[in-house]
Amino acid sequence: MIDFSVFQNSLPALQVVVPLLLAPVAVLVTIPFLSWLIALFGSIFCLYSSVSLFLLVSEFGKINYYMGGWLPPYGIEYIIDDASAFMIVLISLMGVFATVYAYQSFKSEINKKSQSKVYGMWLLALGGLLGLVTTGDAFNLFVFLEISSLSSVTLVALGSKNDKRALTAAFNYLLIGAVGATFYVIGVGLLYSITGTLNIADLTLKLSELTDNNSMKAGISFIIIGLMVKAAIFPLHIWLPSAYTFAPSAVAVLLTATATKAALYVLARILFTLLFNADEFTIIILQWVLLPASIVAIFFGTIRAVFEKNIRKLLAFSSLSQIGYITIGLTLGTASGVMASFIHIANHSMMKAALFMGVGAISIQLKKNIEVIDLQGLSRQMPITSSCITVVILSLLGIPLTIGFISKIYLLKAVFSHGNWPILFIIVLTSFLALGYAWKMIENIWMKEPVTTTINLKDDPKIYIPLIFLSIFNILFGIYAYPIVNAAFSASSAIFWKAV
Repeated sequence: MIDFSVFQNSLPALQVVVPLLLAPVAVLVTIPFLSWLIALFGSIFCLYSSVSLFLLVSEFGKINYYMGGWLPPYGIEYIIDDASAFMIVLISLMGVFATVYAYQSFKSEINKKSQSKVYGMWLLALGGLLGLVTTGDAFNLFVFLEISSLSSVTLVALGSKNDKRALTAAFNYLLIGAVGATFYVIGVGLLYSITGTLNIADLTLKLSELTDNNSMKAGISFIIIGLMVKAAIFPLHIWLPSAYTFAPSAVAVLLTATATKAALYVLARILFTLLFNADEFTIIILQWVLLPASIVAIFFGTIRAVFEKNIRKLLAFSSLSQIGYITIGLTLGTASGVMASFIHIANHSMMKAALFMGVGAISIQLKKNIEVIDLQGLSRQMPITSSCITVVILSLLGIPLTIGFISKIYLLKAVFSHGNWPILFIIVLTSFLALGYAWKMIENIWMKEPVTTTINLKDDPKIYIPLIFLSIFNILFGIYAYPIVNAAFSASSAIFWKAV
């Protein structure tokens, strides 16, 4: 008989190992549909394992898994606590939706002979991201960072069938990502040189005794810069607009929903775990590095989106501003601020994934990167897709009864409690500025006549089914926000030392 207890105890490793092992299988199959089924099975298994781990952590507390039975600090440790459980559920859930959407997207946007290879890269990216948010080893984190980044670069490059600029976007992503990875590994090397350990928990204990050590400060600074690149935090975001614009539609969905969110999570974990006792140094990073970058990102991203004609690039700059909101929550240095960031990580993931799905549905039929003018009269040709896009745009604006409203309320509440009135004003002002790009999309969809190029557009159930689910989530969790809010509270308590 099968010992299911052994299987269950191995879930922290299996939810990473299974997609990594299935990746070469998907490539070797060579039949696109079968490769997609393998990718779908891998993503569903990841969702099953992540939900199981989330429930186990909720009931019994933190899970420590030692790879190969080797105890830390010598072995590699996987940590499933309330924070990492929150992230693996989010990543795997969005991975399932993106994989369902990918079938039709890749059929239209990628050469048939390359599709099996794409699903292999897809599973590598998914496994890398899950490993990234669960590993308790600083160097192993670098390995997963590179697995997810290199596979993502490959996925972006495969958009060259429709637009050769995807190759340039992928090259920029690779080059800038390599710089970020180099900074990160230099930082890890510096910390190892003064502590003799790579285990994050062990590093935390040893660094707590070295708060005035310059090598420690330099190492942490290198790590944070590297993670800022991966998270696309202004001004280190320059890879993001092109990657989101020219990648295949499903790849843009996966990247916006998971990749930057995982990097933001790791950044938060480093700030509020490794710097456990370095209050002064933490404040310098939060107030003099992240806060100015966040403010500029919010204004820059919003204003660029208002004047952008290419829809996917518009959404990319919108993502830049939304990342600014997430990092502003972190800069407050309070439990409520970190909690607000986690809430917006989850909510923005669902919002922006749905928008890229909707826009991708149009791009696939028109066989081009669409502009605002291509949305004219869309409601008459694709009423289901149009309705879903509109719901999510309203959510992005923070309209009541949507998840965007929940994000804004908790962020404003955290800023209000902190007493930072200028930041409060900035959040409200930029929320109104976002009406500029949101309204021009809604106006073209519902209030203008179709243009010649959109006359024959029609809804495709292979694409709008995952889009409908995400649109429903945008309303459902806006009305009943308890699951996300409660999970975000637990996640913030797990990483923020002043939250407990």
